[in-house]
Amino acid sequence: MLHQMILAGLILALLWFSVKNSKKHRLPPGPTALPVIGNLLQVDKHAPFKSFLKFSEAYGPVITVYLGWQRTVVLVGYDAVKEAMVDRADDFTGRGQLPFFLKVTKGYGLVISNGERWRQLRRFTLTTLRDFGMGRKGMKEWIQEESKHLRARIAEFKDTPFDPTFLLSCTVSNVICCLVFNQRFRYEDKHFLRLLNIISEILKFVGSPLGQMYNIFPWLMEHLPGHQHTVFAQIEEIREFIKKKIQEHKETLDPSSPRDYIDCFLIRMDQEKNNPTTEFNYDNLVCTLMNLFLAGTETTSSTIRYALNVLIKYPNIQEKMQHEIDVVIGKNRCPNMEDRKSLPFTDAVIHEVQRFLDIVPFSVPHHALHDISFRGYTIPKDTVILPLLHSVLKGEKEWATPWSFNPQHFLDQNGNFKKNPAFLPFSAGKRSCVGESLARMELFIFLVSLLQHFTFSCTEGPDSINLSPEYSSFANLPRRYQIIATPR
Repeated sequence: MLHQMILAGLILALLWFSVKNSKKHRLPPGPTALPVIGNLLQVDKHAPFKSFLKFSEAYGPVITVYLGWQRTVVLVGYDAVKEAMVDRADDFTGRGQLPFFLKVTKGYGLVISNGERWRQLRRFTLTTLRDFGMGRKGMKEWIQEESKHLRARIAEFKDTPFDPTFLLSCTVSNVICCLVFNQRFRYEDKHFLRLLNIISEILKFVGSPLGQMYNIFPWLMEHLPGHQHTVFAQIEEIREFIKKKIQEHKETLDPSSPRDYIDCFLIRMDQEKNNPTTEFNYDNLVCTLMNLFLAGTETTSSTIRYALNVLIKYPNIQEKMQHEIDVVIGKNRCPNMEDRKSLPFTDAVIHEVQRFLDIVPFSVPHHALHDISFRGYTIPKDTVILPLLHSVLKGEKEWATPWSFNPQHFLDQNGNFKKNPAFLPFSAGKRSCVGESLARMELFIFLVSLLQHFTFSCTEGPDSINLSPEYSSFANLPRRYQIIATPR
């Protein structure tokens, strides 16, 4: 009897709080939420963004949903997302404190931070990424060199089927490793492969129903047995690897000749050691390196893998790209970014791959750092804000055939490349992806280089390729296939 009274009292208190809150703030509309669990029963756990699209049809482009206790405002469609992220960028710079990432980083690092910490780390990281010509090689040369290693490894399969997943992860991760550690790893390096496997598992976990439950009910999931504890133990392996690399850099640092991101950060730490408000400290270095290592590996390698799936499914597109590349570059010279303007069809296909894959449908969650007035509503402080990039990349108004793979989305009537403002795979505004220029360079150079030397297919034929994602939640991850790379 006592338990029932306590439960009834809790429900009444939650209902009273909900009514009081909605009267205090003019919240955006949304579906009726239940106590404690909110709207979770109405959300498709395998593809939450599809549920938000349905809510938007009933309630408009700015909607309130409750994911457990957490009040969340979802922005749907290009107009609403652009207005918030670009036109009102200062109001929407806050980053959501997702419990999973908060436990991993303790609030340090670039991705999850806010305020002065975020400003200092973002400015430094952007500058270092943009200007990095100070080391052994610039970014372009690293990517070109890595493309040769990739081609040599693929050639060893000699026309036999293979799964390219970890090979592409090695390739992309090596670019990040050159940038931050001044080191590349052999594709056979077992420790390196172990770290890449962990990164893959982390992304799968974050996008899984279990990972979503951790972010909604972290206090409960901490006390329940489950895979989440294995994932956190694995993350510690990555942390220890990074700490070891930092120590190696400290022991060999020459302040007059920085080799990579770590050296630049260590030099800045020394310069600001007497500044009590500096954000250049050891914890921020470790967590920012983890951010770069994780984010810079899986998203780009998954996009390249998806591009190969697309080329196998549409061999006519692959053939047309190869013809364009052969005419402009030939088969021997390494591609560079200056070639892009002379390869409009190839460029259009790469853009369409990103649009169609829609790798992070929610973007990374934002957070209201203060009450925000938006479109006649109030978004209260501490509300999670989800700019639904999926609704921008698949918007009916912005794209002629949003649900079909169509490179013509990025070509004008004369076959020249044309931009589309709704192309926002890297998000937009002040919290857009810091690695955007690097990712664009990798996608272009790696894919053009591969098409110069190989034609891709699979044993079961083009119709066997399914372009819908294998996992779909925080990230859309493409399906894995055994592919064949036939030398040209």
